[in-house]
Amino acid sequence: MHVTVIAKEPVPGRVKTRLCPPCSPKQAADLAAAALRDTLDAVSAATGATSVRRVLLLDGTPPSWIPNGFDIVGQCGGSLADRLAHGFEALGPGLIIGMETPHAATDLGAALSALADGHDVIGPALDGGYWAIGLGRVDGRVFDSIEMSTSRTGADQMCRLRSLNRRVTVIHQARDIDTFDDVRALAETNGWGRATELAKVLVATIDHAPVGALR
Repeated sequence: MHVTVIAKEPVPGRVKTRLCPPCSPKQAADLAAAALRDTLDAVSAATGATSVRRVLLLDGTPPSWIPNGFDIVGQCGGSLADRLAHGFEALGPGLIIGMETPHAATDLGAALSALADGHDVIGPALDGGYWAIGLGRVDGRVFDSIEMSTSRTGADQMCRLRSLNRRVTVIHQARDIDTFDDVRALAETNGWGRATELAKVLVATIDHAPVGALR
């Protein structure tokens, strides 16, 4: 069994581009890096006393700050659906979560228990997608022709799982960091971690910047 974080190397211009503007490419990349570090730390803390394999499924070069205990596996495929399918083919049954989901730690135990019982797992996102997907049994048809990053992705994925007669456990809904409204929402939470603190700084900086100063 594995818990895998799927991520892009946080390079300006390659990650969180929907934050630009009002963020600069560097600010967006810094936020992506902070969120990824928080997520990896949360997975480490939640799985430290278990035999679960920890994996970073990465598009790019591993940053020097990746914590010990994570296997680095390169992504394969073009679309996100392809990369998820290839990830499960390479890693076997387990859970793949997004790179800005440190809140995953609270649900990892329930997700892994469901997977051990042969269930699949899905964690819906506020925007209609999903932040977590777990397969108790690998089957390439799960992701075939699923359109990602739409308001129906989560519902379509759930329909696909059910059409394949798979048992599904739904874990809690979460909010991705895709737009600056998401950054504002993160800044207003009582959450912990690098990403929350950086979101507060970004909101304060951008809201008080002179017109044209961030171009």
